[in-house]
Amino acid sequence: MQNEQISVFDIFKIGIGPSSSHTLGPWRAAQQFTTSLKKQGLLNEVEQVKILLYGSLAKTGKGHGTDIAILLGLAGGDPVTFDVNAIDSTVEEIKTSQQLLLGGEKKINFSYTDDLIFLFTESLPFHPNAVTFQAFLSTGKAFSGTYYSIGGGFVVKEGENGSEKEQVDLPFPIEKASELLHWCLSTGLKVSEVVLENEAAWRPENETKKGILQHFQVIKECIYRGCHTGGFLPGGLNVARRASALNKRLINGQTYSDYDSWVTAIRNGGNGFNYILDWVSCFALAVNEENAAFGRVVTAPTNGAAGVIPAVLQYYIAFCDGYDEEKIIQFIACASEVGSIFKKGATISAAMGGCQAEIGVSSAMAAAALTECLGGSQRQVLMAAEIAMEHHLGLTCDPIGGLVQIPCIERNTMGAIKAITASQLALQSNPDKAKVSLDAVVNTMWETALDMNSKYKETSDGGLATNIPLSLPEC
Repeated sequence: MQNEQISVFDIFKIGIGPSSSHTLGPWRAAQQFTTSLKKQGLLNEVEQVKILLYGSLAKTGKGHGTDIAILLGLAGGDPVTFDVNAIDSTVEEIKTSQQLLLGGEKKINFSYTDDLIFLFTESLPFHPNAVTFQAFLSTGKAFSGTYYSIGGGFVVKEGENGSEKEQVDLPFPIEKASELLHWCLSTGLKVSEVVLENEAAWRPENETKKGILQHFQVIKECIYRGCHTGGFLPGGLNVARRASALNKRLINGQTYSDYDSWVTAIRNGGNGFNYILDWVSCFALAVNEENAAFGRVVTAPTNGAAGVIPAVLQYYIAFCDGYDEEKIIQFIACASEVGSIFKKGATISAAMGGCQAEIGVSSAMAAAALTECLGGSQRQVLMAAEIAMEHHLGLTCDPIGGLVQIPCIERNTMGAIKAITASQLALQSNPDKAKVSLDAVVNTMWETALDMNSKYKETSDGGLATNIPLSLPEC
C-alpha cells in the first residue's frame, strides 16, 4: 500500500451523517471542485454543472445522501458547521428553484433530474466510489475533475496522491503495527504518547489536545442528543429510534439536566452486567441513529461505524472512572493510531472491504484504546486490537435500501461489545504467547477484502439487502 502520513484528525473528522464515504467524502469532493474553479479564476464563467456518480455512489447514493451532500458542497456549505436543521429546506430550495449558488457566489441554473446523473452500471477502476464534476463555461470550454471517496471521509483527486496535508519528518514513522511496537518498546512510550509526539510535527501539543477535546465535545453531544430523541428515521424503512426509550428505562426516574448530571445518574443506577451491557448498546444506538438522521457525528473512523468508539469511550467514562480530559485524549489518540495502521495496510472503506473495514476497524480501535486506558501494556494494546478484528473478518456490507440503518445501527452495538470483550481478554492474557499478530490480521483483512464478492461491498446487491421484502418509496 502507498506510504502516507495520517494524523489523528484524519481518522477522526467532524461531519454529517449518514456515511463518511457516501456523504462526507462526496461533500468534500464538491468543495474541492469549487475551490479548483476559484483558483483557476473560472467560477464566474460557469454556466452549467453536471455531476456523474459511478459505482457504489450511484447504486446506494440516494440512500446515503450522496446527492444531498454534493448539492450542499457545491453551494458552499461545510459539513463541520452547516446547520443540520437546514439540510432539507436548502436542498428543496435548490430542487424547486432549479438554481444553485455555486461556491456560495455564482448563481447558475441547475436541474436535479438532468444535471445529477446516476451511472448505475458504470465503475471506474481506481475505487468504487467515484464522482466526476463537469463545469461548462461561457467561453464554450469545459472544466472537469474526477474524485474518489476512499472511505472515512478521505478524498483522492484523479492524478494526485491524495494528500493535502503538509508532509513532515515524523519522529516515529509507522506503517505497520510491528513498527509501532518497536517505537513503544525502544522508548517506553505508550501508543497514545507516540501519537502525540508525531502530531507535534504538525502543530503544538496544546493545539492537538484542544482539537481532540473539540471532537470529544461533538461525540458527547451526539450521544446525549441521540439518547433523548425519539421518532422514526428518515429514508422509508420506518425504523424506530430505540436509544431514547432505552435511556428512559435504564435511567429509571433519576433526574438530571445535562450531560454531566446524566453521567452521574448512570453511575448511580447500578453496575450489574446486564445494566452495563444495556447502556453500551444504548450509547452505540444513540450515535448511529443520529448518524442515520443526518445528524452531526465524528467519523470513527467512518460514519457507518461512528457509534463503536463513542460507546466504548462512554462506557469507560461512566463505568471505569474515565471522565478526565487527559484520559479522553489518551483514548482517542491511541484509537487513531490503530485506525491509521488499518488504513495504510488494508482499507477503511466498506465499498472496498465490506463491513469488516468499518465496524471491524472501529472495534479494533476501541479495544486498543480501552486496553491502554485500563493500564494494559503496549503488547496487550495491540493484542486487543487483533482480537477485535479477528472476529469481524469477512463481515459483509449489505445495507437494506442503501440506507445506513439495517443492519448498520445494531452492528455498532455488536462492535462495541466485542471491543470491550477483546480488551478484557487482552488484559487477562500474556501477549508473548499470542499466535496471531495485529499485522497478520491487517493482511488477512485486506486479502479477504480482495476476495469478497462486490455485491457484499456497500452496493446493496446482495445479502440482507436482497433478502428482506421491503418496498421503499421512489426517491
